[in-house]
Amino acid sequence: MYSISCRMNQLHNVTNVSCSHLSLFHVRKPPIYVSSCATNVSSKLVSSKFSTCLGSHFLQYRSSKLPLKCVSQYSSDSLLPDPIPPIMKQKSMFILEILKQANSLLPYVVFASTLLALISPHSFTWFTSRYYAPALGFLMFAVGVNSSEKDFLEAFNRPAELLTAYFGQFVVKPLLGYLLCIISVNVFGLPTAIGAGIVLLACVSGAQLSSYTTFLSDPQMAPLSIVMTSLSTISAVFVTPLLLLLLIGKKLPIDVKGMVFSITQVVLVPITLGLLLNRFFPHICNAIQPFLPPLSVLIAALSAGAPLALNIESVKSPFGFTIFLLVVAFHLSSFVAGYILSGFVFRDSPDAKPLQRTISFETGMQSSLLALALANKFFEDPVVGMPSAISSPLMSLMGFSLVLIWSKIKSKSKLGS
Repeated sequence: MYSISCRMNQLHNVTNVSCSHLSLFHVRKPPIYVSSCATNVSSKLVSSKFSTCLGSHFLQYRSSKLPLKCVSQYSSDSLLPDPIPPIMKQKSMFILEILKQANSLLPYVVFASTLLALISPHSFTWFTSRYYAPALGFLMFAVGVNSSEKDFLEAFNRPAELLTAYFGQFVVKPLLGYLLCIISVNVFGLPTAIGAGIVLLACVSGAQLSSYTTFLSDPQMAPLSIVMTSLSTISAVFVTPLLLLLLIGKKLPIDVKGMVFSITQVVLVPITLGLLLNRFFPHICNAIQPFLPPLSVLIAALSAGAPLALNIESVKSPFGFTIFLLVVAFHLSSFVAGYILSGFVFRDSPDAKPLQRTISFETGMQSSLLALALANKFFEDPVVGMPSAISSPLMSLMGFSLVLIWSKIKSKSKLGS
């Protein structure tokens, strides 16, 4: 017992000497992290008297000389693994990226919906005209969520761009429609009613879908496109009847209140809701933004295929293929005319290419659903609505195809630079 006690005293002295010796070097001692496993270690240390004495001296030295720091298992300094595995995070980010890239599939989905409408029209007959306004309103809501009120205020400060788009909408395009009307009657021998339908299609306002295609191609130009479309839609209440009276001698009464209500319902209210949501509830916007592209693709496909399916009998008539060629020529020439016109006017502008694409969409895409509604309401011959029925899916397909083409051109130019 005496020998054991002496050895313990010697060990105690050695520990004290070593401690005082270490303190002379002014060594900075790192903090000791104590985790939940320390209790298990200490319970093993007290298994004998010797270990108890040694452990008490050791812990006393540590507690008096070194700062202790408890580590939570959820702190950033913890050595414990992240409760969310990195693989799960990568999968979730991959899924979100797929959802965001859904817009690149638009041309293919619209083309598939057009084929399905021709092969199986009953697949779209449930999507009647009463769903058109809410569908287009959702697309405008998606644009509003990704925009700000400052963008729209800046759009009104660009009168030259607005005037150029308006000129293409109500001067260039009606002249192209009238030219194709003469060709359809005098060259192809089609009924005069079909020529009148082409002119009607050329004289209505721009399509709200043009703003969405602009958003996909050049997001910074989307507010400008929305202002352009809104101005043409509001003024179409007076300009469209005047153009039809001048070009085909048809006096066409138009429901002014109905068109004002339509532009409010389809454009103003959804965009305002999107802007307010983006301004005051950004967290909600961040949560829903990944899901807007796939929903927009679905709605655009329905909006393109449904009018074609509902008017399938007229499309399959003996004049169907000839009207199809005329409508293709009308939209193609309108896209090209808008692109060339804006390129000439804004050739020295720093954002000339985005403006060319924007005004090309505004000139090439028409409100086919409005033209179809006017044809069914104010013209006795149902054949007048055939160009508008064919135009709806064709215009969507051509517009989204241009989005895909221009996106690839922009990506190649960025890689080249």
